[in-house]
Amino acid sequence: MTANQIVITQPELTPRQQKILGLIVQAYINTATPVSSKLIQEMSDLGVSSATIRNEMSTLESLGYLTHPHTSAGRVPTDKGYRYFVEKLIGDVELPQVERNMIRHQFHQAKLEMSQWMQLAAAILARSARSAALVTAPKLENPRLRHLELISTQSQRVLLVVVFQGGTVRQRYINVKEPITQSALSQVAAKFNSIGHNLEATSLKTKLTDLSEFEQDVLNVLIELATEADDLPLNEVYRDGLTEVLQAPEFVSRDDASTLVSAFEQPAFLSKAINAPVGTVQVVIGGEGQWRELSACSMVLARYGVEGFATGALGVLGPTRMPYGRAIGTVRYVADLMSDLVSELYVDDPA
Repeated sequence: MTANQIVITQPELTPRQQKILGLIVQAYINTATPVSSKLIQEMSDLGVSSATIRNEMSTLESLGYLTHPHTSAGRVPTDKGYRYFVEKLIGDVELPQVERNMIRHQFHQAKLEMSQWMQLAAAILARSARSAALVTAPKLENPRLRHLELISTQSQRVLLVVVFQGGTVRQRYINVKEPITQSALSQVAAKFNSIGHNLEATSLKTKLTDLSEFEQDVLNVLIELATEADDLPLNEVYRDGLTEVLQAPEFVSRDDASTLVSAFEQPAFLSKAINAPVGTVQVVIGGEGQWRELSACSMVLARYGVEGFATGALGVLGPTRMPYGRAIGTVRYVADLMSDLVSELYVDDPA
């Protein structure tokens, strides 16, 4: 900071102002109507007059935490007000134990199939957070070899089939100068499987030495397939809950609804979660200057999975007056469950 720079800091809110702001946010989330000082007086045990509450509300408005529609004397939270609520007032955001048990039971009842996990996660997020939900399938970060097969064909080509940890399958034909017997191919495949099991494909370069010309071709194709798998864009995005969110008064306008649907169908904002550490929950309010089309929305996002193996993203999207406590608690818990499931499939898989 230079000598000419001036830092302007806002005064910290008093406990009473914090209480009033929290009550206004909660009331507006529940009713979608501007909140009056009289309502705050009835809701609270502040022990002060309605006039005193109005003065405090005016102060909060001057500080940028509240605003009011021209047609109403009541106040509504601003994005700054929601941010303060989320960071300093929200308190414990864990889901009740009974809900966590129910969600865990639903996951354990599902078959060990990725598509079922994704669909179930989206449905649970949408229902529990009362928001629209998105879940991406986990993407292999550094594909590791699970099993390799080399299959003889009628022509001078060999079919290479590789299975990476997590079940991703890739195949490629390799041209050969002379036919190779299936027995010889099986010996080469056994060599790769013995040395390379659970290793990143690129690590095989240092593990496999004194290779024949054909074995070097196999290694090159294997590395190429692993690179392609690593470079794939986001896998399928599973969605749920949009219809219910569109019924919120914020999206009664066709233009606003269309904007939300477009963002939901092309969720570029998930990149924010993908670039964060696994398990980190992020709250994005009003697009926060990055996504103009989401100025009327908030998002709660998280990345799940196992670092270095496979990770995906999940989150919920709704109006800025979304129930943040439930949204954060649900996203965090489902992300933790998904990380455990990915660990079972990609890391603990004995195959």
